[in-house]
Amino acid sequence: MYTIDPTTDAREIERVPAADGELVLRRAGEHYEIISNGCFLMDTRAGESERLLVRSALDALGDVPALRILVGGLGVGFTLREALTEPRVAHVTVIEREPHVVAWGRGPLAPFSGHALTDPRVSVVTADLVAWVRSPVTGPDAAPERFHALCLDIDNGPEWTVTDGNASLYDDAGLDALRARLLPGGVLTFWSASASPAFADRLRSRFAQVTVHRVAVPRGEPDVVFVAREM
Repeated sequence: MYTIDPTTDAREIERVPAADGELVLRRAGEHYEIISNGCFLMDTRAGESERLLVRSALDALGDVPALRILVGGLGVGFTLREALTEPRVAHVTVIEREPHVVAWGRGPLAPFSGHALTDPRVSVVTADLVAWVRSPVTGPDAAPERFHALCLDIDNGPEWTVTDGNASLYDDAGLDALRARLLPGGVLTFWSASASPAFADRLRSRFAQVTVHRVAVPRGEPDVVFVAREM
């Protein structure tokens, strides 16, 4: 995350209240930016690491059919779009706490996701992911709903959370709650704006296979995608 440049030619499209302050949607040329409390959060310019977030999970799952994927954090839709390019994906549940981000995803940001929110395989739950993971959400058989992959991008990383409450997602109890949402052999991935060796070690203490991918970006440290798989 970095402080936005007030001299940019980007123009404000909408300013709305959010769970932790305010969000602003801006347009800069052909692209859009989402600003959270005066700081850059995401934009539509690249998306390589966001796509890797789900692609690495799909690759790790091999030839498992009828995949059920959870995407935590809609963003500008890059992760969701990548999931839907895989024919084996039967359903994607998107957990997004900000209703305005969902509205933008159905509106001006829709072309960047390939209008993914209109795909019949997609359902959107407007909720806080941390609370949702710990809630008794159940599937058709009244058991806790579980997935082949959880692909999470709700923070700038395990050591740089958007809200203080999100930190509990990355501690021991949070990882245990996430594991409980995975099907056998499932995969958990996290997006981060920076490396976190301590978090990688915490994943290795709970998962059989852990991989850390680094993706170069135009400015700052490389983006990081953590991939952890159950066996």
